[in-house]
Amino acid sequence: MPSIVVYSANYCPYCRQARALLDRKGASYTVLDVNRDPALWGEMTARTGRDTVPQIFIGDRHIGGCDDLVALDRRGGLDPLLVAD
Repeated sequence: MPSIVVYSANYCPYCRQARALLDRKGASYTVLDVNRDPALWGEMTARTGRDTVPQIFIGDRHIGGCDDLVALDRRGGLDPLLVAD
């Protein structure tokens, strides 16, 4: 399984929703809490060009936010990424 990184904030309902979807898929992921470390916020915006959370990476691929992750799953594109290496 490729590495999954979720830039997240503890107050964010979309972050919780994205993590819940990944949990239902049985995916392991690393949460980078941008609230606890402001440098992570800068890292996230530099990597994505976005300043909203969550921002999700599967391997080197930037998936986007929660809506992007849900849409990818609805199209059937998430499961193949979770098993690809």
